Amino acid sequence: MNEEDPDAALVARVGQREPAAIREMVARKLPRLLALATRMLGDRDEAADVAQDAFVRIWKQAPRWRRGEARFDTWLHRVALNLCYDRLRGRREVPLADDLPEATDPAPLPDERLDQAARSKRVAAALATLPARQREALVLHYYQELSNVEAAALMGISVDALESLLARARRNLKSGLAAESGDAATGKERR
Repeated sequence: MNEEDPDAALVARVGQREPAAIREMVARKLPRLLALATRMLGDRDEAADVAQDAFVRIWKQAPRWRRGEARFDTWLHRVALNLCYDRLRGRREVPLADDLPEATDPAPLPDERLDQAARSKRVAAALATLPARQREALVLHYYQELSNVEAAALMGISVDALESLLARARRNLKSGLAAESGDAATGKERR
């Protein structure tokens, strides 16, 4: 590994059970873990459970963490994704999109906020209907803002395979949104 892991020193401090380091780790990693799990599961409460389980694993792993084998952030994302997949397999149903956070702008007008909320719900609902691997690729690339190389490494696939997943996911997302718009225009309710 050529570049220094920005979390290595913090992980070492967590491994020494330093209270300030643990607080810093939570402050640094919790928002992204919650965002990732919420987008994957469609449920904030389940996402909080996944984040908590991930932090328990950090706590257990930190004393044995070996620098240079993998970036800590990559390992943590993989742990969170595996926990999400465990939950998705456990419920064997499409996650509900009602609890996804709404994208808000600090200063939009009320009617703009309603439009944004409706758009966010439509995207979340369409995202929830995608196959899990396509949803994972989209979430890692667009919502977690990982590069194609980072997302592919995290998913254990080639960059070409990731790009193929992203293309299929975007196509499926677009058709899901178009179908929903068509249903809304005709007054049909989607189930």
